[in-house]
Parts: sequence; C-alpha cells; structure tokens
Amino acid sequence: MARMIGTTYRICFVCTGNICRSPMAEAVLRRLLEEEGLGHAVEVDSAGTTSWHVGEPADQRAVAALREAGYDGSAHRAQAFETSWLVDRDLVVALDSGHLDELRALAAGGPHETKVRLLGSFAEDADRDRGLDGGGDVADPYYGSAADFERVLAQVEAGCRGIIRELVRDGVVQPV
Repeated sequence: MARMIGTTYRICFVCTGNICRSPMAEAVLRRLLEEEGLGHAVEVDSAGTTSWHVGEPADQRAVAALREAGYDGSAHRAQAFETSWLVDRDLVVALDSGHLDELRALAAGGPHETKVRLLGSFAEDADRDRGLDGGGDVADPYYGSAADFERVLAQVEAGCRGIIRELVRDGVVQPV
C-alpha cells in the first residue's frame, strides 16, 4: 500500500450494483478517516460491477442503517466500475469473492492486480464475531431484512477499521 509523498491515497469499494454494500463501506470509511484525522490523505468512492443502478441513490434500507449508526449515505449515486480505475485507485476493495474474481479478471494479472483486495482480508480476530473472518464475504442484504443491513454495517465497520489500521501501520497515511 505505497503512495507518493504529497498525493492523496484513493480507495474504491466495489459490490454488484453500488446501492447497498459498497456505498455503506464508502460512508463508513469516510467518517472513520475523518475521526482519525486522516480524511485529508484519503479519497473514498464506490462502484458496482454492473451498470444496473447507475445514477440511483443507495437503497433506502442501507441509508436507514447508516443513519441509525450516525453515518450519512444520503448523497450517494451509483456508478459502474471502469477498468481504467485500476490505474487511478491505490486500493480497490471487493465486498465478496465474486467481485474479487471479477476485478482481478479486469486486472488480468497485470501490475494493478495487487491493488484488489477482499474487505474480509482486513479483518482481525476481534472481527470474527461480526462474521468478517479474514477472508469472508459480506453477504448481499438486498433481498433481506433490516437486520441483514445492520449485519452488513457491522462487517463493513470491522473491515474499514482494519483498512485504517493497515494504512497507518504501513505508513501510507499519517494523522495531522
């Protein structure tokens, strides 16, 4: 996770339609970075592997789960991931192994493949009780209940805390 001095580190979260999991991760990481004094150094966005929902807001259940936990997902508009973003982003975070496979296929074994990681890969032992077990998928809550969105939020929070730990530990970002 290296970056050039003075440049902004760019992270993109990716799920299927960019209306549930990835916008939740974007909102969570953005706020956690601000709380840690790192918002100046990291730019966060999200996208979908499909263009099904381009231009649409986040799913209202995702927005509600975020709002109840103190996050703001109301301004989100879905977008589709573009292959050229592999060059522009420093880290591309897949929400499940299917997305990971799709993104790695886009990278086609090239130099940007190492930028693609599964959110679960940032988890620590303390995150296991949230279902994010060092490689686990964040299940799609779209056909589920409000409880499924709350479960996703807990998994996303654990993964985002892991991303911040790794960025700080590796010296990629430093608080102001």
